[in-house]
Amino acid sequence: MKKFKYIAAQLLVCCMVFSGCDKYLDVEPKGKQLLKTTNDFDLWLNAYPFTSEMSSPYLDYMTDNIDYLSVNTPPISLADFVYTWQPQFTNDVQAPAYLWADHYQRISLYNTVLIGIDGAEGGTVSQKNSLKAEALLGRAYSYFYLVNEYAKPYDAATAATDLAVPFVTSDNVSQKAPPRATTAEIYQHIIEDINAAIPNLPDDNSGARFRGSKAAAYSVLARVYLYRREYNEALRYAELALANTRATMIDYTNPASFPTTQNVVSHPDAIYGKGYAAAGIPITQDLKASFASNDARRTVLYVSWASAARGATAFYAAAVTQVFQLTNSGTTVQEMRLVAAECSARANNLTDALTHLNVVRRARYTGANRDFNSTDRNIVLDEVLAERRRELPFHSLRWFDMRRFDMEDEMEAVTRTNGQNQVIATLEPHSPRYTLQIPIQVTAFNPDMPQNP
Repeated sequence: MKKFKYIAAQLLVCCMVFSGCDKYLDVEPKGKQLLKTTNDFDLWLNAYPFTSEMSSPYLDYMTDNIDYLSVNTPPISLADFVYTWQPQFTNDVQAPAYLWADHYQRISLYNTVLIGIDGAEGGTVSQKNSLKAEALLGRAYSYFYLVNEYAKPYDAATAATDLAVPFVTSDNVSQKAPPRATTAEIYQHIIEDINAAIPNLPDDNSGARFRGSKAAAYSVLARVYLYRREYNEALRYAELALANTRATMIDYTNPASFPTTQNVVSHPDAIYGKGYAAAGIPITQDLKASFASNDARRTVLYVSWASAARGATAFYAAAVTQVFQLTNSGTTVQEMRLVAAECSARANNLTDALTHLNVVRRARYTGANRDFNSTDRNIVLDEVLAERRRELPFHSLRWFDMRRFDMEDEMEAVTRTNGQNQVIATLEPHSPRYTLQIPIQVTAFNPDMPQNP
């Protein structure tokens, strides 16, 4: 334990001392000299950066779930820029490159493991292969976010030419930036890395759910294929994740069954736990209206539900149910159930779709009317997608859902209105703003890097 604390403390010091030094990735060099033994690398994977994927909920600020009344016009704060879909989150090249830097920071750390573990002192070949597999999974997970933020939504017809992000395999952040890979190439790397990892991943990660496991890998692949809109494959991997995990849903209708720890990455429903703080987020009237009166999430996760005032009701579990004060942006049992339900509905397998959907509903709704039933494929699919939005409103997925729905011509224009009910921004269908621009902090030092529109 003392050794872990030492490594974690040194990592934190490195982050503070070297923050902002790198001009390409906008991430911090790491203290590789601390990693000598296989056990050191194992403890390294327990450090803070690996328990999360993002430092802030700004990815959720772009969605149609938030009603940010105090937005400034013109934008002043980071929240203002993000909320109104400005091409850049800041005009300051010295500011942190949010999202981009979060992901590349972790990629650099995972690359440190991949590069150094074979030469580490002590440990068996099996132990080293397992740690390497965890790093491959973690790196793939970070690239999943990057390709869904800085590349166009996946389109099989154009993925081979659509530019995505640089694929970095080095942990030397001072190296020259590689060129932007295509969307097809990044997805190929993601899938290949996860498939390479699976044989050497542990069967169970219940002791530390932010660490890798076979079920965690399957659950990430389910996400990957969902956002490629390859629904048969997404269904296959969602079902594999459910079949191979020991994770179980938390019943929101029974507070006596709630976990006692506030550490969301250790909650029993986590398959691949990645926590961050999403709190005090005012929700739109549209999202609020989608909740039924017997939905337990209204009182477990939200404040001021009874208020009819615009912006009063907020996603703020920390104020009402402390144990849920952190949000899991990693994969969960309920997410996999909803992926399986959606993909089954799309395939017109309504029996399986309703089975998966109603497992989720029975842990969220009180009273007798918890199950949903219909023999109409479109009605079932609509309800599954509505349930997905209610269950995962601020888990860093709604923006990605909006992107894929937009590809299917299922997204209407999203408008932003200020506290005076004036429209200040509109996200039109098929808008280029559905793809983030490369941060100016990166392009300022890499002027040859092509920019998104």
